[in-house]
Amino acid sequence: MLTRKQHELLLFINERLGQGGVSPSFDEMKDALGLKSKSGIHRLITGLEERGFIRRLPHRARALEVLRLPEGLEASRGRSSAAAAARGKFQPNVIKGDFSLTGREVAAVPVTETVQLPMYGRIAAGTPIEALHDNSAFVDIPATMLTAGEHYALEVAGDSMIEAGILDHDTVIIQRCDAADNGAIVVALVDNGEVTLKRLRRKNNTVALEPANAAYETRIFAADRVRVQGKLVGLVRKY
Repeated sequence: MLTRKQHELLLFINERLGQGGVSPSFDEMKDALGLKSKSGIHRLITGLEERGFIRRLPHRARALEVLRLPEGLEASRGRSSAAAAARGKFQPNVIKGDFSLTGREVAAVPVTETVQLPMYGRIAAGTPIEALHDNSAFVDIPATMLTAGEHYALEVAGDSMIEAGILDHDTVIIQRCDAADNGAIVVALVDNGEVTLKRLRRKNNTVALEPANAAYETRIFAADRVRVQGKLVGLVRKY
């Protein structure tokens, strides 16, 4: 079952695609649904994707496609009145022309929006992630870099992960979680004090935090001394 906002957004996207084959921007979605930030739109899109109503096409850069609508609603491209009623305040302009599609009911179009993530600062020994949080610092990240769930950004300090392509001053995108598969690169909190970005290896009741630099040694801890605070899902580098 969809939430009210997910339902409204799905109708809005389907309507705009049906009118002219052009997806609304994240700003237009935000305004149509009366949200304050584009991050809320990203969460709604992720929820719709997980439920099988829309998808991002991997073979087309940043493309959205509506796969289906809720039961009882006709999958039509021209139902502006239904979407307008759902939104209660937005009436888009109609683009006239022949936009008929063959073999599909909806069109896939590029989405080039960004999402603002909180920048928690640099990973520094002796500082838990919670203490790094700065409510005034944000970074713009392409929405397609993100997966489901909550994310934050960190600036990398040091060269311990250079053989994994992670350099000093890079910005890493972290999905918040408390567990990760063996071999994943994670943000790990050791002894409730030290935070580090390393590759995770578990064996029996021990946890190894493995660097990607031959100059550094792998550190091994009892499992109860290490707490995963997120896993790496993306990286941004400035030149």
